[in-house]
Amino acid sequence: MKKIFVLTGEPSGDKLASTVISKLKNKHSDIEYLCLGGAHLSKLGIKSIYDLKEVTYIGFTSVILNIFKIKKKIDETVNKIIEFKPDILFSVDSPDFTLRVAEKVKKINPNIKTIHFVAPQVWIWREARVKKFKKFLDHMLLLFNFEKKYFDKENITSTFVGHPLLEKNSKAKTDLSNIIKKDKKIISLFAGSRSSEISILLPILIDFIKLMNEKYNDYLFVFHATDENKTYINNIVKGSNLNNVEIVSEENIKFQILSNSVFAVSKSGTVSLEICNAKVPSIIIYKMNFLNFMIVKFLVNIKYANIINIINNKEVIPELLQNECNSKEIYKSVVYFLKNPSLIDKQINDCSNTLDEIRSKSSSSDEASSVLLSYLG
Repeated sequence: MKKIFVLTGEPSGDKLASTVISKLKNKHSDIEYLCLGGAHLSKLGIKSIYDLKEVTYIGFTSVILNIFKIKKKIDETVNKIIEFKPDILFSVDSPDFTLRVAEKVKKINPNIKTIHFVAPQVWIWREARVKKFKKFLDHMLLLFNFEKKYFDKENITSTFVGHPLLEKNSKAKTDLSNIIKKDKKIISLFAGSRSSEISILLPILIDFIKLMNEKYNDYLFVFHATDENKTYINNIVKGSNLNNVEIVSEENIKFQILSNSVFAVSKSGTVSLEICNAKVPSIIIYKMNFLNFMIVKFLVNIKYANIINIINNKEVIPELLQNECNSKEIYKSVVYFLKNPSLIDKQINDCSNTLDEIRSKSSSSDEASSVLLSYLG
């Protein structure tokens, strides 16, 4: 029986990996899996070698503070993979963790095929890394077609598969009458999937809701959570004495809530593509500690945080970063949009045109699973 080890480093990677493995399981039922993953891979019946939270770090300072713990986890993960003897190591996103593991695995057992999904953002910083990937990666699966030139230049085999989050959604409808009230308009809130992000953004978003409630009484605010952080968000919200807030973590419900939203406030990341795909207007927020921010500012060579803005080289979706990421600025931006339907229409139209440029011609999860199958022989 052929074997695949699926390696992720955070909830968003776990979600992306599951879309591909789900397709692969439909095509081939005789593959054995083991993973380092979260709730999404677990729902596919794939055992994780340990809790995903143990490797989910964000920011330079937290990585530095946990450097020995991370190194230990990398070595433990490598040992587990070698012990499992997979035909393929399928790593997804979180390059600072997953690619370090892949590099060590390849050195120990060169026969294991290494396929990585979600290219490190070499177009943002550290383009020189591409040369290093050549030594231990057999194939790179790309979310965006503009990335291909960076890997072609170094003769690294790569395939543009598109983004699974942009695929047409045919999920069954769920009765949401217990969440959605007819007299309320929904604003979706995305505080992130990592605890370090949520601890910074959640208090700001709660203060934003309080400001909205001072002027309006017809909005319901829904936090989109992961299974891993739902309880934490719920506990914080409970202590805020707000009665027009819900927290949802089930994927089908989140999709329907977003589709029924009049607006979204989202942390910077891949979730913004889902928001654009649902044709919901939004703003992007993000905040990190000052030291991390200065390091990032020094290293990156792009003006924007959001992929839609990066592709267009202009601010299609407003970004409130660092000092601007506060409850008052979020309140002003959201109200301004809600009072100007023409701005909303323009943003939705510009985002839709951009998504058409980066959408896979068929299905990204189909294409990615086909590449995996081609290596199984």
